[in-house]
Amino acid sequence: MHNVVISGTGLYTPANSISNDELVASFNAYVAQFNAENAAAIARGEVEALTESSSAFIERASGIKSRFVVDKDGILDPQRMAPRIPERSNEQWGILCEMAIGAAQEALARAGRTAADIDGVIVACSNLQRAYPAVAIEVQAALGIQGFGFDMNVACSSATFGLQAAANSVQLGQARAILMVNPEICTGHLNFRDRDSHFIFGDACTAVIVERADLATSKHQFDIVGSKLLTQFSNNIRNNFGFLNRAAEEGIGAPDKLFVQEGRKVFKEVCPMVAELIAAHLQEHQLNVGDVKRFWLHQANLNMNLLIARKLLGRDAEPHEAPVILDSYANTSSAGSVIALHKHQDDLPSGALGVLSSFGAGYSIGSVILRKR
Repeated sequence: MHNVVISGTGLYTPANSISNDELVASFNAYVAQFNAENAAAIARGEVEALTESSSAFIERASGIKSRFVVDKDGILDPQRMAPRIPERSNEQWGILCEMAIGAAQEALARAGRTAADIDGVIVACSNLQRAYPAVAIEVQAALGIQGFGFDMNVACSSATFGLQAAANSVQLGQARAILMVNPEICTGHLNFRDRDSHFIFGDACTAVIVERADLATSKHQFDIVGSKLLTQFSNNIRNNFGFLNRAAEEGIGAPDKLFVQEGRKVFKEVCPMVAELIAAHLQEHQLNVGDVKRFWLHQANLNMNLLIARKLLGRDAEPHEAPVILDSYANTSSAGSVIALHKHQDDLPSGALGVLSSFGAGYSIGSVILRKR
């Protein structure tokens, strides 16, 4: 059995950003058009009029101020309101692969590694571009990595579940090092015509190098002290899009073929579950919550993160204790907590403890305890 470390992290950020004001302008233009076209039916009570959104509402509800996106024009077009991402030939690298390469190259550089040092690739994300061949095998080929690759999906918790899978492979001697990447084009499954959720998601990709501690040479190492995972079935976050859609024509284009959630129920049910899991995980390793210098929490909603930190610490967390990146990135699903780790790690001293945690659809919750080397 080998001790395992995270030796490098990487981030790919799309070039385009959309502010709340821009998103609201597009949404409200759609609302005005819809209400005008359906004015008679609305007057008869047959159709419900749509309500405008506002930047103040978005920030108050989520803490989000802007988001990075793969395509901006298609999202902001009131006639379309979806990203425009042209299909590529089978001879071209796919867009998820392209994003993964960008994040992986930075992670490899921080780890002081090349493709020759990596024995496996895990692509862990909420929305895979296709069923097969696995995107991970495509990333493996694009980077020139020898070994194996596979895809996995545990929604917003994919990164923490992927980290456990990577750590297990290295710990058991099945690989010297694993590249775990999280390419997320969350705008592809977001209903930009839904006032309650049109602002939630952004796009990004993160990458993590997991390797044997005795082989690692990076200046950016974290011991993986332990990981703990939990799933509990819930329909409160769901997306019914899948390969069987064409077998039921009545469902094609239905709202549930995009992201849907019962936000208030999620908030009420998930927050205590996350706090309890992290607290129990720390206790299993004879660690106190007060020993943790940093919580890299899933970046879905500012109010959720504030409440989880408060439940754990018994007080409001200081900004440096639970850093927030969703104000500029929005919810990037599995990538969010790793973005927080990537951007807020270098200031920690040797020996500092941190917890990387994700939570989302499933429900799924992951906790990874890290110690700075």
